[in-house]
Amino acid sequence: MAGTAVPDGPRGDDDRGGLRAALSGLTTRGRSFLAAGVAAAVCAYVLGQADLLRVGLLLAVLPLICVLVLHRTRYRVATSRLLTPQRVETGTEARVRLRMENVSKLPTGLLMLQDHVPYMLGSRPRFVLDRVEADGRREVSYRVRSDLRGRFPLGPLQLRLSDPFGMCELTRSFSAYDTLTVVPRTEALPPVELFGEAAGYGEGRQRTLALAGDDDVIPRAYRHGDDLRRVHWRSTARYGELMVRREEQPQRARCTVLLDTRGVAYRGAGPDSAFEWAVSGAASALVHMLERGYTVRLLTDTGSAFPGEGAEGFGGAVQDPADSAGLMMDALAVVDHSEGAGLSRASDVLRAGGDELLVAFLGDLDEEQASFVARARGRSGAAVAFVLDSGAWLNGRPAPGAAGDRVRQLREAGWTAIAVPPGARLADLWQQAAGVRAEAAADTPYGGWA
Repeated sequence: MAGTAVPDGPRGDDDRGGLRAALSGLTTRGRSFLAAGVAAAVCAYVLGQADLLRVGLLLAVLPLICVLVLHRTRYRVATSRLLTPQRVETGTEARVRLRMENVSKLPTGLLMLQDHVPYMLGSRPRFVLDRVEADGRREVSYRVRSDLRGRFPLGPLQLRLSDPFGMCELTRSFSAYDTLTVVPRTEALPPVELFGEAAGYGEGRQRTLALAGDDDVIPRAYRHGDDLRRVHWRSTARYGELMVRREEQPQRARCTVLLDTRGVAYRGAGPDSAFEWAVSGAASALVHMLERGYTVRLLTDTGSAFPGEGAEGFGGAVQDPADSAGLMMDALAVVDHSEGAGLSRASDVLRAGGDELLVAFLGDLDEEQASFVARARGRSGAAVAFVLDSGAWLNGRPAPGAAGDRVRQLREAGWTAIAVPPGARLADLWQQAAGVRAEAAADTPYGGWA
């Protein structure tokens, strides 16, 4: 929630500046009354009509009186904005609640609230508040929705004051704003069978001890129910309280999701483009693997890894998996085409690792880039690639070509490669990859994935 309080009327020594601002706030009606009054006064002087002069003075003075009254207004208001939720998927609505409180001892006049909203989220919401009593409050709400990924600022909030006759309006802006993060839409993926247990997953997971020797032990305080056989007497004597050795820590299986963001690898734009499908697919795979208990990182063709926490950029090991997912989804919300033309940096990062599972979402590949991807498999237990033909996506229909050759090239290198036709569902391709992987595992098992 963001909020601040500002005076609705001018304060301080700059009174003349506030009066000029009030005069500049004359509405079309106010300016018309003023012009009509001046014209009537001039005509009355030329024609010698006293009654017309009185009418002209009335028309001219009325908007000036409204300006003066609005200028001398001294009540104060406070506003706040509550955005729920602050992170939504594309095509999903978020609710924005605005609260305005009159913190002065005077009732307000006619008020209009207007919140600044990017055009991608819809039109700017406007609300008219007739009168707010002293110490009173009002709440209004509106909804925002975007079909495009990104981070969108909401605010600042503007408050317009108006006199009862509509002659003058003053605008006051609040400084606070919030940010709505629109992340890619995710798709629930089927929990396919494991084809050979990956090291560190399931019953076959590896374990790392919390100590390398008696001198390197990292003890903790005794807790009710701890096995007394794990009491570390040297630390107990040192700290003056019962200390025990830490339990063995399971080494969780690691998964890397590679997203090809090269601008040269994709044609077309918009929510239904091949690039947006790849981004959405990467988001779905990240969430699915975190739910399956893996430590996950997002890797792009530039060699950048997200969330960047823990060892070698993996998330879900030291922080909560939900936090890891949030950080990676935030990165995917703003990811855009890279200027690079190759996948060599990502290949170098992957060959240095030993992931149990590697999932790649790739755009158009030439023979050289396909070779980089083939070598990127390195020491990974299982490697799955979803290869898109952006030309086919642009035309809206499958087209035989280089994509099929690249899929065969990756399969020969040990990848489970799947060609992605236009409009395909990732859940179906995920199940298809599991079937292809099962057939390959019968001959050359590379490890399991889920």
